[in-house]
Amino acid sequence: MSETPPPELPAEPDLVAGLFGDALPAVRRYVELLGGDGVVRGLIGPREVPRLWERHVLNSAAVAEAVPQGARVVDIGSGAGLPGIPLALARPDLTLTLVEPMARRVEFLEDVVAALGAPWTVVRGRAEEKSVVRTVGPVDVVTARAVAPLPRLVGWARGLLRPGAQLVALVGAKAAAEVPELIPQFTAAGMADVEVRAVGASLGAAATTVVVMTRTGR
Repeated sequence: MSETPPPELPAEPDLVAGLFGDALPAVRRYVELLGGDGVVRGLIGPREVPRLWERHVLNSAAVAEAVPQGARVVDIGSGAGLPGIPLALARPDLTLTLVEPMARRVEFLEDVVAALGAPWTVVRGRAEEKSVVRTVGPVDVVTARAVAPLPRLVGWARGLLRPGAQLVALVGAKAAAEVPELIPQFTAAGMADVEVRAVGASLGAAATTVVVMTRTGR
């Protein structure tokens, strides 16, 4: 029996070249890996391939608007490298570490880093583990995409953040709507300046929402 061929990669949106600049060859290669090995290894569902650009790559790159210049960023629960890899490709000024507990996902991330010749670090483990905190933290920004409900994510991320550093979580509409009622929990966890922010307006359908909050000195 012959294997089912992978779905055809989607057409590249016109705005990609302007967004990624010199990293254009790398982001194209990353999309090829997501739509090929990413599907074979079960990191991306076949039905997601036609919308790799808008739903995954550009949607992740939109987070760049919320990340300070020259930041040390750790992407927790990175999975297939989202949002960390598109973010770092759009923002070469950032220093990126990808943290992921599952071995097959770590292998994929390591293969991507090698294929792109990128200077990023891949760490296997959970963000809240002491060994990961010692290896990775403290950093300027923690990013995450669809990893856990926000209160749980705050608990995982806090140990990686120095005072004044930020959690930038890519969220859906439901999670964004719940933020006001969760602020007391965030405050109790030592987080302040909680803001729901729209990002990526220039990216059309790839525009998204992030929740940004800052670790206090507590």
